[in-house]
Amino acid sequence: MAITHADLEPNRSKTDLSSKTGAFLMVVTILLGLFCFILCLIAEATRSEVTWINTDGKEKGGKSVCVYNGNGKVPLLCAAGAFVGLALALVIEHTYMLIAVSKSSPSLINWDPDSPSAKSLTWLAGFFFITTWICFAVAEILLLAGLSVESGHLKKWWKPRTGCYSIREGLFSSAGVFSLTTVFLAAGLYLTALRAQRMSEELAHVRREVLEASTFYASPPRSPQRHNNNNNNITTVPRENPTTIESQSHDLLLSVFPTPFNKTFTFV
Repeated sequence: MAITHADLEPNRSKTDLSSKTGAFLMVVTILLGLFCFILCLIAEATRSEVTWINTDGKEKGGKSVCVYNGNGKVPLLCAAGAFVGLALALVIEHTYMLIAVSKSSPSLINWDPDSPSAKSLTWLAGFFFITTWICFAVAEILLLAGLSVESGHLKKWWKPRTGCYSIREGLFSSAGVFSLTTVFLAAGLYLTALRAQRMSEELAHVRREVLEASTFYASPPRSPQRHNNNNNNITTVPRENPTTIESQSHDLLLSVFPTPFNKTFTFV
C-alpha cells in the first residue's frame, strides 16, 4: 500500500477550523437556513386572511365585522420552526468558531495587525459578523410578529369580530430571505477565519524555515578536536615498511641490456 502526503500530515483536532468537523457544522448551518427559508414560504402561502362583512346590508355607514379564513395553526408552526431553526444554526456556527479561534495556534492570535493582509481580513470578518447579526435580528423580529398575529385566533376563529389583526403579504417571505442571507453571511465569516488561519500557518512556516537557515549558516564550522587518548594514536603495523629484494639476475640483465649511463657492452 502506497504512502501519500496525507498519511504523513498530522491529524487535525476537531476544534480546528480546517477539520472535517468544522466543514460538517457549516454544511449543517446552511441546511438549517434552507429549511427555515422553506418553512417561511409555507407560512406565507398558508397565512391567515381577513374578510370584512357588512352586517346591516348597507354599502355605507353599516356595521362591519371581520372573519378569519382559518385558525392559523400551519403558519404558526412553520414560523415557530423557522424561528428556532435559525437561532440554532447561528448558535452552532458562532459557538464552534469561538471555540476554534480560542484554541487555535499562537500564530493566528499573534498575527501582525499592521500587515495589509491582516487589515483586509479584519475588515472583511467585521463586515460578515455585523451583517450576519443584523440579518438575523431582522428575520427573528419578522417571525415574532407573525407568531404573535397567528397565535391570536387559534380558538373560535370562525366567529365574526369587530377587529382582526392580519399579516401583510410578503412578511414571511421577507423573513425567509433574511434567514437564508444570515446563514450565507455566517458561512462567509467562517471562510474568512479559515483563510486567516491558513495564511498565518504559511507565514509561521516561512519564518521557521528562515530561522533554521539563518542559524545553520550563521554558525561557523567546527574544527575536529584532537583526542589525547593513546589508544587513538596511529601505530605502524609490523612489516609495514617496504623492503628491497635484490635478485641474482639483476647484474646479468644489466650486462645484456645496458643502461644509458653504461656505454660498455659485454657479450658472452
